[in-house]
Amino acid sequence: MRLSRYFLPVQKETPAEAEIASHRLMLRAGMIRQASAGIYSWLPLGYKVLKKIEAIVHEEQQAAGAIPVLMPTIQSADLWRQSGRYDDYGAEMLRITDRGEREMLYGPTNEEQITEIAGFGIRSYRDLPRILYHIQWKFRDEVRPRFGVMRGREFLMKDAYSFDIDREGARRSYNRMFVSYLRTFERMGMKAIPMRADSGPIGGDMTHEFLILAETGESAVFLDRDLADLTLGDAAIDWEDADALQAIVDRYTASYARTDDTHEAAVFEKEVPEERRLTARGIEAGHIFYFGTKYSKPLNATVTTPDGTNVPFESGSYGIGVSRLPGAIIEASHDDRGIVWPEAVAPFEVAVINLRQGDAAADGACEDLHGKLTAAGLDVLYDDRDERAGAKFATIDLIGIPWKVVVGPRGLKEGVVELVSRRTGETETLTPDAAINRLAALYGRA
Repeated sequence: MRLSRYFLPVQKETPAEAEIASHRLMLRAGMIRQASAGIYSWLPLGYKVLKKIEAIVHEEQQAAGAIPVLMPTIQSADLWRQSGRYDDYGAEMLRITDRGEREMLYGPTNEEQITEIAGFGIRSYRDLPRILYHIQWKFRDEVRPRFGVMRGREFLMKDAYSFDIDREGARRSYNRMFVSYLRTFERMGMKAIPMRADSGPIGGDMTHEFLILAETGESAVFLDRDLADLTLGDAAIDWEDADALQAIVDRYTASYARTDDTHEAAVFEKEVPEERRLTARGIEAGHIFYFGTKYSKPLNATVTTPDGTNVPFESGSYGIGVSRLPGAIIEASHDDRGIVWPEAVAPFEVAVINLRQGDAAADGACEDLHGKLTAAGLDVLYDDRDERAGAKFATIDLIGIPWKVVVGPRGLKEGVVELVSRRTGETETLTPDAAINRLAALYGRA
């Protein structure tokens, strides 16, 4: 992609309404544009990041055995009345009356809708377990939307729902999603720590939040410092091995880790040695719940057991705030020049910077690099604007592309270009072909 042909409305000045780093940088980098309070348009750069995050979520959900569906944004109030949540949910629910005087709502979540679908389509214990999920827009009428996409009113969410015949099966499904979340966030270059949390309006008696540590997090968190060092890495996961999954969950939940909603100071001090006590702020990236028959009972969603009786589904729900994650990642990964994207979710993987636009040798070398890097399967942004070098560096650093290939007449006379890491600032001087090979190898495209 040539930057001269791209839509990238960057801003030099910090917008007055931006209170935290991610909001400031997403506006300045031309990722989003506010449409109304808490509602944003996703511009090309932001949309690319959103789709990369969404793709990782899809891949990891399906690897763990979840099956994609797509449910509507507008739901019937009748289902919510059956579950008892229509009046209980409160003012955050946007209630609508259609032209037929039917009461509807813009869905803030989908427990009722998916339970009705499962009750219709799953009849026998032989059809279980099942985990269904979708990625869909939601709406919650926040009293005070703020912090950009971190606390908006309209947001993109992955919500999955498990259906089992008993609590033991439901626990196995819960563990699948727990481990899936660990993998998902690690793939995005984030450390998301599972913590015991409050179930809120979803309900349930087993629930964990996955929080990214960041100074601007909305929750105070208290944890054993050793948890921050745990990682799954590239270890293969056998999703059918219930004992192995339980062992991973046990490893991540054995140490103290709680949000301020469930924190007990006396327990924290008793269980965690002083040198390992970590108090910080955290951003919620995901939340998982087991709530048993909370929805299946009132909605009469049942399944036949081996002895021929009907029992309500044992269920759980599992959410990831997909449109919140770009903001959360930026809060955890930025510097005074701009965003520092993890490579897996960066909008572009490589930027080619022409230091002397109009110079025949520099133009030719950049065209060649752009073509060959693209042919190697890399996502490339070529800054071919007739701008000063400083302005080009400022833009590319602001939007956070992981690698820069810097091309100028002086280097070309010696047959070299510069390869620069956005994260570390380290610079390598290489021939153009060596730079291409190095980048292709880094991204596994060699």
